[in-house]
Amino acid sequence: MFSHDTTIQSVHSTAPSGAALPLPLYASKVQAGFPSPAEDYVEGALDLNKHLIKHKEATFFVRAAGDSMINAGIFPDDLLIVDRSLEAKSGSIVIAALNGELTVKRLKIKPDGPLLCPENPAYPCIPFTSFDDFSIWGVVTNVIHSTL
Repeated sequence: MFSHDTTIQSVHSTAPSGAALPLPLYASKVQAGFPSPAEDYVEGALDLNKHLIKHKEATFFVRAAGDSMINAGIFPDDLLIVDRSLEAKSGSIVIAALNGELTVKRLKIKPDGPLLCPENPAYPCIPFTSFDDFSIWGVVTNVIHSTL
């Protein structure tokens, strides 16, 4: 059903409690022009868990596959942070199970029925009804995209 589409490659739970990895956080912003020394601007340590995960018990990670969400900044192998405690609203990017298959799509609630919509014009929106086996696993809150 979702061939050549952004599907879920793997699912990961949140890191075990106490698995913090504080890294240096610089108080100044980085210029795209002439570089300047930054050592004097260390603000403190940064734990990404505190910034990216609001509801630890309800958060999980999934890896994306496919190209249907590239216009939303979601590319193959990106790590998605998903919060199960958030209410999915029209416009939310969600992880959904539809008829036994997981996918990441933008949820759109229209007067004629709900849709799971890609963010790539090469793919159509996917309508679903109460006759489909459908559930939302969570709302995507952040995308970790490697530039390498």
